[in-house]
Amino acid sequence: MSIDVRPASVFEDVRAVIGPKSPTSNVCFCLSYRIPSKLNNSLRGPERGAYVERLCQATPAPGVLAYDGDTPVGWAAVAPRTETTFAKNRKIPHVDELPVWSLWCIRVRPGHRGEGISHALIAGAVEFARENGGPVVEAYPLDNGDSKVDLTMAYAGIRKNFEHAGFTKAADTTSTLAGHPRILMRLDLR
Repeated sequence: MSIDVRPASVFEDVRAVIGPKSPTSNVCFCLSYRIPSKLNNSLRGPERGAYVERLCQATPAPGVLAYDGDTPVGWAAVAPRTETTFAKNRKIPHVDELPVWSLWCIRVRPGHRGEGISHALIAGAVEFARENGGPVVEAYPLDNGDSKVDLTMAYAGIRKNFEHAGFTKAADTTSTLAGHPRILMRLDLR
């Protein structure tokens, strides 16, 4: 299998990976860290998809998609930290004043897991940040050791996958997810 990672500029492909089965659903659509809580909570049903569709038309795109041929099989959300809720998040520290990019969500479609797609997504997100002028990429994965992580909550990624991609631990956080601490990991692109 050859995985190709591209900017997430085709809304139908983004929806296929992270969109709800029902267009009237109020699920995340990967907006919970991207936009302020008040706006996130106000977007209902189809409004959520319409908002994401506008993001897909913007430059830069809201993240990257992994493709197996023409089939979208994975998603990674990556954007300048200043454009996310991580900019003011009190549980995730700021290491320095560099204009870092945040990589906060990795999603692989069922039926395609265990094929290395998350690794391709991390690499693709890093390259996307580099191409868009990001000097550093941060991620906030679970520090789960050898413990299993519920797939629903594994969207933040796991430490070993980021270590595999060259990221190093930069700081502890006070954030937890699915009972696991999250750590701040960074990859310098300069």
